[in-house]
Amino acid sequence: MSRPLTKSQLLDASQKEFQKLDTYLASLTPEQMSAQLTPGAWTIKDVLAHLYEWQQMFFRWYEAGLRSETPAVPAPGYKWSQLPALNQAIYEKFRDLPPEEVLGMFRASHQKTVQFMEETPEADLVTPARYAWMNQNTLMSYLNSITAAHFVWALKECKKKV
Repeated sequence: MSRPLTKSQLLDASQKEFQKLDTYLASLTPEQMSAQLTPGAWTIKDVLAHLYEWQQMFFRWYEAGLRSETPAVPAPGYKWSQLPALNQAIYEKFRDLPPEEVLGMFRASHQKTVQFMEETPEADLVTPARYAWMNQNTLMSYLNSITAAHFVWALKECKKKV
């Protein structure tokens, strides 16, 4: 999958990969979504909670940028080199939620993200370093990472778990 270069490509890729993932999820029972095949391994529900939380982190970064603040990216107390620990913290935060609740949160978050992409001017999406927290990245690169690219990863992970 190539990186989107336009708003239209971003929206198309996000929706295409979401549909693949959501179609797969619709075929699963709540028991399958929360089945743990290997002790300590993530379930399908945990993968969805991971997707949800990364989208929420993006919105926290963005909203801080609107307030001219520089948020802790990727999260308070974590550096990019500490993603395994951050992802474990995300797992701990959501692990006790029922699969139906996590699925609903994920779907609602995706809709919010799509709405954000639709409403954001293309110039804002493609301008490097639009906000201080972005370094030289674009909103589009972050959005692709929390949608289409993440959904491709998630579908592969989910298929391993059933």
